[in-house]
Amino acid sequence: MQKAKRILDLVRNMGPRYVAFRALHEFMRRSGLLKRRFPQNPPFQQFITLDQWKDKNAKFFFNSRADITLKKAPSELLSKRLADLLAGRIPMFSSFVSEPNANPDWVTNPDSGYRYDARKHWTEIPDYSAEAGDIKYVWERSRFSWIYDIIRYDHHFGENHGAYIFNEIDSWIDSNGINCGPNYRCSQEMSIRLLNWLFALHFYSNSPALTEGIFNKMQHVIYWHLHHIYNNINFSRIAVRNNHAITETLMLYLGGLFFPSMPGAGVWKQKGKQWFEEEIAYQIYEDGTFLQYSMNYHRIVIQLLTWAIALSENNDERFNETVYDRARKSLTFLGTCTNDVNGWLPNYGANDGALFFPLSSNHYRDYRPQLNALAAALGIRSFDNPNNEDAAWYNISKDIKHSWDPANGTHEFPVGGYYIIRESETLTFIKCGAYKDRPSQADALHIDIWHRGENIIPDAGSYKYNTDSEIIRYFSGTRSHNTVMLGNNDQMLKGGRFIWYHWIQKAAARFAETADSYEFTGTIHAFGHVAPGMAHTRRIVKQKDRAVWKVIDTVENAPAGIPVIQLWHIAPGHSGKAKLTATDARGTDLAPATTTGYTSSLYGQKEESTELSFLTNTSTVTTVISIG
Repeated sequence: MQKAKRILDLVRNMGPRYVAFRALHEFMRRSGLLKRRFPQNPPFQQFITLDQWKDKNAKFFFNSRADITLKKAPSELLSKRLADLLAGRIPMFSSFVSEPNANPDWVTNPDSGYRYDARKHWTEIPDYSAEAGDIKYVWERSRFSWIYDIIRYDHHFGENHGAYIFNEIDSWIDSNGINCGPNYRCSQEMSIRLLNWLFALHFYSNSPALTEGIFNKMQHVIYWHLHHIYNNINFSRIAVRNNHAITETLMLYLGGLFFPSMPGAGVWKQKGKQWFEEEIAYQIYEDGTFLQYSMNYHRIVIQLLTWAIALSENNDERFNETVYDRARKSLTFLGTCTNDVNGWLPNYGANDGALFFPLSSNHYRDYRPQLNALAAALGIRSFDNPNNEDAAWYNISKDIKHSWDPANGTHEFPVGGYYIIRESETLTFIKCGAYKDRPSQADALHIDIWHRGENIIPDAGSYKYNTDSEIIRYFSGTRSHNTVMLGNNDQMLKGGRFIWYHWIQKAAARFAETADSYEFTGTIHAFGHVAPGMAHTRRIVKQKDRAVWKVIDTVENAPAGIPVIQLWHIAPGHSGKAKLTATDARGTDLAPATTTGYTSSLYGQKEESTELSFLTNTSTVTTVISIG
């Protein structure tokens, strides 16, 4: 009976189209029908010569490195990064650098040591396997995002490592048979790889390292990548429907634009443009928030929008007005959530360390370079930042139409369910919304508190997508957020990996202001798997220009015998900066239970943090937080 109820809940949440497609896709995979659509190692095809490709009409950000006007600024950091790469140490998830491997290949997981069978068809490669570990560790090197450190080094130091990059591409092609192995498992990974190869082809277009031989090998593989992406696009547009679909549809448009001689290029370009416009309109809400409820995944879309707008306009084309509208509103939302001291945002939502195009040396958590680049493409001056290298690489020369910076005070983004209080020394971030699209974390009424550029009371992050179930539940569940649990129950019921049942589908919130304070009140209807009709109301009173917050949590219609637990997480190294005192509905002082929690500021890395909880068998917990 419970299983039947969960299936009905899944159908109601995700929709019959999703369920029907997943069932059909699984049938086609198991029957071998899907395998037949994606041939293994097809015979070589040449569509265009290197000289013909160089003379093409499509305009990239630049024709070659000679067009880059960015002022040269050699640095020790770039030298170190180049040395790491040449020694076989690859940056992983913008988080750490891998250890050098004496016999590196493209299909071994450096985290688990598992080596995938590169002869198997991609439909026979599992996404998740306890033995193989997290497949993202294999995909990371094959994205080729690390080439930007080399390209930037060559520009700033006036050197040429084109031969190294093309040798690595050649090695990848020889090691990954078409439609075989883990690196053909995900169409988004294939799209990222093509975008980065496209950048390298243009930067080194006049380098002796770009020979007819390597170009022929590349164009053959590029064609079959695009063929794969196009013929598997419904998986991303129906079954996944997130930044994967945006990446892939943009790649189809750009593939048709930059490789028009390939069979099907006209259809890729036309359909890619249409689908990209549809995905942006669907996935970025009308208030500029994003359906994945993730800051980092929204930044991925920011970078893709920059490529889309700049490259289409370079070629006298233009996406529809909705794309521009959602781009501007995305800047407004992310800019409002930005901490002015260092450009960091709350570590909110799924964060897998992705930064497809790392075109500056700023810290990964600093969003200003990417926000500035999109702002430049839109003709907006914004986000004061001494390093605008990203925008310079895109070679954007557009008149500035207006300036924008986020104002102090309250900001509401009700469609996505975000409420922000900005002050000169504090940033208060609150999540309160209902879900019409799939949630990744059970974190409603979470509050993030920043003081003088430091995230004193943070979101714990994501850590890893493929690890043991208890760790996954901790980071994606309610316990790792600054909100309320009922006993050991999350706000929603955890399903497999990225699935939640009993979505929060009723929520309401509002701001009020007095002479001395900003006041937020939000209510969610949650814990539907525990008992019907339960509601959690959180009232936050933020004293103006003081680092003091009063948080009143009230849970209505909770079953008797299940305690209300208010959770708080103090960032590593900051336990002495935050003072928390709490009382219950009777006015009784509550002593905090102090345990060890975890924080993952970067994917694949976690560290211990202080976790405080206040437990009561009454309906209300009132906590005063002061930071000094």
